[in-house]
Amino acid sequence: MRETSPSKAFRIVVLAVLTVFTVVPIYVMVTTSMKSLPDVQGAFTWWPTQITFQPFIDMWSTVPLASYFVNSLIVAGSATILSVVIAIFAAYAVSRYRFKGRTVFTTTVLSTQMFPGVLFLLPLFLIFVNINQAVGIQLVGTRFGLVITYLTFALPFAIWMLAGYFDGIPRDLDEAAMVDGSGPMGALWHVVLPAARPGIIAVAIYAFMTSWGEVLFASVMTTDENRTLAVGLQLYSTQTNVYWNQIMAASLVVSIPVVVAFLLLQRSFVAGLTAGAVK
Repeated sequence: MRETSPSKAFRIVVLAVLTVFTVVPIYVMVTTSMKSLPDVQGAFTWWPTQITFQPFIDMWSTVPLASYFVNSLIVAGSATILSVVIAIFAAYAVSRYRFKGRTVFTTTVLSTQMFPGVLFLLPLFLIFVNINQAVGIQLVGTRFGLVITYLTFALPFAIWMLAGYFDGIPRDLDEAAMVDGSGPMGALWHVVLPAARPGIIAVAIYAFMTSWGEVLFASVMTTDENRTLAVGLQLYSTQTNVYWNQIMAASLVVSIPVVVAFLLLQRSFVAGLTAGAVK
């Protein structure tokens, strides 16, 4: 069916509006990062009065951004790896085996996505405090505790999506591998995982993005020593001044890992999301 002229015009207008809505904030962020502080604090201009890259240098000394960057990499990387590994085994069990409580498990996993994260803040905090009092394991104010916190966000979606992706892989491939002498783990490693590569990449990107930009739990579960980037950006605002140009410069730098990862793995990410969502 051919697209009519009115519908084509409407589609173009909608896409143009969405493009402007997306590009303008990025443009303002980039231009603000190249302004001096007096220029930023004056009347708004669409282009810097004098282009300077000093904010990209000063942002590392105004706050310990490098330390926060390392903390975010460790926390987000650890949460991503653990989410992918655990989700693979859980999704494979859900997809390939019929066990008692399977429906309850999948329903519970999916239902956790219905609730906003703020509802889990106080319960998780109290659980971590009680664990510390009971067994002496410090979770509040540590990167390890923050990794566990982020697992509660990423795992439900990861398990649900990978289970749907595994369902789309014929079971005959597993049986053929077992006939050749492979056990269930061998079939998973040699047959299922290579076929599920787009879904695994999508899960990894989702887990990394969720952990990288999270603010609420990071502001409560961390201290000055293990603060992450999302929380550290707030320190550019002091009682006497707000370094808007450095905030914009730091925001651009913070966005680079996620943007690069998404651009490199875009096709696999989209393929994994669409396949896992419709199975």
